[in-house]
Amino acid sequence: MTAPALTAAEADSVVGQAVFDEIIARDSRIEPRDWMPDAYRRTLVRQISQHAHSEIIGMQPEGNWITRAPSLKRKAILMAKVQDEAGHGLYLYSAAQTLGITRDEMTQQLIDGKAKYSSIFNYPTPTWADMGAIGWLVDGAAICNQVPLCRASYGPYARAMVRVCKEESFHQRQGFEILLSLMNGTEAQREMAQDAVDRWYWPSLMMFGPPDDESPNSAQSMAWKIKRFSNDELRQRFVGMLVPQAEVLGIRLPDPDLRWNEDEKRWDMSEIDWTEFHEVLAGRGPMNAVRIQNRRDAHEEGAWVREAAAEYARTQARKTERAVA
Repeated sequence: MTAPALTAAEADSVVGQAVFDEIIARDSRIEPRDWMPDAYRRTLVRQISQHAHSEIIGMQPEGNWITRAPSLKRKAILMAKVQDEAGHGLYLYSAAQTLGITRDEMTQQLIDGKAKYSSIFNYPTPTWADMGAIGWLVDGAAICNQVPLCRASYGPYARAMVRVCKEESFHQRQGFEILLSLMNGTEAQREMAQDAVDRWYWPSLMMFGPPDDESPNSAQSMAWKIKRFSNDELRQRFVGMLVPQAEVLGIRLPDPDLRWNEDEKRWDMSEIDWTEFHEVLAGRGPMNAVRIQNRRDAHEEGAWVREAAAEYARTQARKTERAVA
């Protein structure tokens, strides 16, 4: 029995899939106008928008320390860092927009509580030492996770990550330097630094996502070469980076079971509290409601700026049309 002929749309899909598979196989880049599977597009929209949301929400834990930093130099450095994070969010929103979603849609999803962002930003920052712990641990984990994304299969995402990673490296060194200064200070300062590391260490390990056998999207993302390493591989790499740096700082990593397994060539560590991870990710963390409310308020209070910018753009466009006419 003769198989029914393919429709034009089905034929285009078959050809598109073949080209897509070939590009992925030779480790090249998919660009916005290239054919791509709907699932690939949805995965990218989810990942890139969540990444962008994380950068924007991530401004809050540090932003409230700008006026309270202990010196003018520290204020200026922290302000520059928070500005960098705003820029990262804009790069990433722009990359996501090439996939057919608008920035307004993504913003609305965030402030409606329908979009996720990194659970790490739902913890409080009660002391100045938190600025050091965030830089060293949170930004250090971000670098470990994001450097491989510079080779992601989607071109706009990969190119955005090149600049993001360069700036995150500055942020990590800034955090390390804050902790080093505190550890070379008074006993009270050393205790404050250790307390901050104790509170941020485990959440920073959670940043890489759930264990590989519980990660629903990881395997497919790796097959599409969006991701290059699994969650557990990245977590192992990160801990391996932290151990010698902690020795230089004189900081104790808060895991009594942490040791190098020579036979398996990996770090043995205590079990992560995944219940806490899922609770925070589901919106029930210490600061979830505050972070989203702050973002909602900022969006509403900034409506007049967006309206003024849009009107200015329309006015300029009319002037250009009249000049051409």
